[in-house]
Amino acid sequence: MRAVIQRVAKADVVVEGQQVANIGPGLLVLLGIENADGEEDIEWLAKKIANLRIFNDENGVMNRSLMEQRGDAIVVSQFTLHAATKKGNRPSYIKAAKPNVAIPIYEEFVEQLEKLLGKKVGTGVFGADMKVSLLNDGPVTIVVDTKKKE
Repeated sequence: MRAVIQRVAKADVVVEGQQVANIGPGLLVLLGIENADGEEDIEWLAKKIANLRIFNDENGVMNRSLMEQRGDAIVVSQFTLHAATKKGNRPSYIKAAKPNVAIPIYEEFVEQLEKLLGKKVGTGVFGADMKVSLLNDGPVTIVVDTKKKE
């Protein structure tokens, strides 16, 4: 799994003109799933995101996690995070999992994150054309890959 994690002041997701998710301060997570992903990836990434210390404490130092902040989150599936661009100019998405594999992993990831945070997590609509808006706070943007554990 590959995630682009953005600390936001606010974010929302719109599908076909309808807002399907919106949050105030928290994290917007763009999530790419590949065929090799499984339970271990889900658990590791959910814990990493919930506990990543990227929110300012009372001294203005990034020392607090989403859990400590009691912040909100939106998770949006994004297969393009697994784009291969080595050959030519047209990205290949061969490493990205097909919907029959990716949807259950995506849903389980969201459930895991909800359990850790103790609250509902916003989502996009899997496979839909989504309009994602955000006000990046910082800006703070971090890329995490479960295969590299970094």
